Amino acid sequence: MSLIGKEIGKKIRDFRKMRGLTLEQLAGRVGKTASALSKCENGAVTLDVDSLYALAQALDVQVEQLLCAPPERPEKLPPGEAPAFFSGRSRFYGYLYDGRAGALIRCAFDVLAEIGKGRRRIAMYMNFADYERYQQSENSYWGFIEHYDAVTNIALVNQDLPMERASLQVLASYLNSETKWALFNGFSTRPMMPIAAKMLLSPRPLTENADLLRSLKISKEDIRLLRLYNMLPVT
Repeated sequence: MSLIGKEIGKKIRDFRKMRGLTLEQLAGRVGKTASALSKCENGAVTLDVDSLYALAQALDVQVEQLLCAPPERPEKLPPGEAPAFFSGRSRFYGYLYDGRAGALIRCAFDVLAEIGKGRRRIAMYMNFADYERYQQSENSYWGFIEHYDAVTNIALVNQDLPMERASLQVLASYLNSETKWALFNGFSTRPMMPIAAKMLLSPRPLTENADLLRSLKISKEDIRLLRLYNMLPVT
């Protein structure tokens, strides 16, 4: 039983539960028995490539979202090919405050396959209850991250609601820091309207306390700058 097999199996199980599917239902979609699929989810057997793609299609996810690498994996974003804040990171986290629900929203980003110099695929999981099972999220997005001299852009589309799209812009990502502010904007369906909010990015989960909530809310200084520029700037 390999570590990679166990991690892939865990992701399949998490996505299956997120989709509300039983073992029997998912097994029927990919032409396997429930017993065989259970062994795959437990990491007891190794999946072949055809089965992995079939499962990704049945779960309505990208195949990269089912893959993993051991903890000693090489850097996903080698130094020199990515700004300092993102260099060497295959995962990072984001936080924003949703005034509609009066609650913190946590996000996790998985940086995946390279699709061009300075450009990689990325998955974002939004509003999950457990950091260990972050893929069991309320919403998941798929897109790409790309780096320029002074900024990093992330473009995303909701995997279940393609009309719901989002993007992030990160200023001065070439500078390393413990956290980094980004402007999160897009088209929301709850209610249906364009939105923009500030999001705090971090390479590791942050302590969720009153100070974090306070920093995520629009401040008097944010309002001052909004009135000055007639825009919502995030620096």
